[in-house]
Amino acid sequence: MSHHDIRSAVRPEPDQPMVDIADYVADYKIDSKEAYDTARYMLMDSLGCAMLAMKFPECVKHLGPLVPGATLAGGARVPGTSWELDPVQAAYNIGVQVRWLDFNDTWLAAEWGHPSDNLGAILAVADYVSRRNIREGKAPLTIKDVLTAAIKAHEIQGCYALKNSFNRVGMDHVILVRLASTAVVTQMLGGGKDEIVNAVSHSWIDNGVLRTYRHAPNTGPRKSWAAGDACRRAVTHALNAIKGCVGYPSALTAKTWGFYDVAFKGKPFEFERDFGSYVMENVLFKISFPAEFHAQTAVECAMKLHAQVAGKLDKIERIEIETQEAGVRIIDKTGPLANYADRDHCIQYMVAVPLIFGRLTADDYNDVVAADPRIDALRTKMTVKENPQFTTDYFDPAKRYIGNSVQVFFADGSKTEKVSIDYPIGHRKRRVEGIPVLVKKFEAALAGHLPAHQVQRIVAASRDAATFEKLPVPQFMELFAI
Repeated sequence: MSHHDIRSAVRPEPDQPMVDIADYVADYKIDSKEAYDTARYMLMDSLGCAMLAMKFPECVKHLGPLVPGATLAGGARVPGTSWELDPVQAAYNIGVQVRWLDFNDTWLAAEWGHPSDNLGAILAVADYVSRRNIREGKAPLTIKDVLTAAIKAHEIQGCYALKNSFNRVGMDHVILVRLASTAVVTQMLGGGKDEIVNAVSHSWIDNGVLRTYRHAPNTGPRKSWAAGDACRRAVTHALNAIKGCVGYPSALTAKTWGFYDVAFKGKPFEFERDFGSYVMENVLFKISFPAEFHAQTAVECAMKLHAQVAGKLDKIERIEIETQEAGVRIIDKTGPLANYADRDHCIQYMVAVPLIFGRLTADDYNDVVAADPRIDALRTKMTVKENPQFTTDYFDPAKRYIGNSVQVFFADGSKTEKVSIDYPIGHRKRRVEGIPVLVKKFEAALAGHLPAHQVQRIVAASRDAATFEKLPVPQFMELFAI
């Protein structure tokens, strides 16, 4: 870490956290079969989420070039569309698709986020570089290259999130998408350690976007395109670094002007573990419900209670929900919910819908379903409080649980059992149960947007891990082109 006299114009050595990222991206060899297997399912799931998002006009209007007509023949393709774009705007497009429905993978710790958001930058750059290579008589990148980059991006984002809470200083978690994507795509574009450090320094100098759009009374759809924006910015930093644009070695530690002093209350970053493949191996999949992850097990609890309460909704006196500290802090909401983005980040709403209907789908956040008066009637009867054991298990590195419990009490004095679930179907400890459900989610999502013959080809290509990893990126992206 730099220790530098603020009056001196001598440029210091780069800050150690930036060097550590560059060393990891450039040198570390991933040798975990579990990480690669999980990464394959992560890629499938993310592209399934992207295809599901194509049903939503508010998502589709973000796709395509930023300026009408600014396409790039032979550039990076946007899955499920006919767009070919420069890699910067393609990264935004893919990032928006993957993230739109809040249905892609999740990581929860001191900071939270969605590491598969990085695929926006990774897939765009991989397709762009590969198609350029083919034109120049060089070999394209393969899907294994994409998975390797994804494992490393997951690791960077996730390891920073373990001990460093950006949300507590008002910043959104997409700051870590920009960081991780910047590092890995700089290497994919041909950069070495110096270029990675330079690009990462620019990422930190960008500071962080505010979480304003994730919280009442300003909750809105920017939360669905913020990660795409981070991917776009990451590719810009990477391309500039490859051109030789200089970096800023004490971007973190510079007194007064560095990230620590400006944005992090003077505190240096803390780290629980060295970079490896831990995050990909332990990542959480949103398999059954498009719901903010702190509420996933609450939704499962409500689904278990549906049959007992659906016929007695008017007899309910109160509903008690217990969750983790983070769940209380970010998704406990009372009062009117303004839009889709408000509803899918309200634990009361996400419990009420399955109690009433026995389901929770993306469509259940729309205005038509939200207008059902029974939803808000149940919300007014709910209390949400922290269960300290859920919080402890949430932070335990050996567990990473996301526990919730739900219990319903009736006016006649009767009550349901207290249903408590420590970790959802997308947790590492439920992989055997969860992966077949994930694959069904993937195949159904493809079938909802692509012609049957394309779906068959994509499913066939992704079924065998060894064959899939050898597939050239352009051939894979072509499978999704319309």
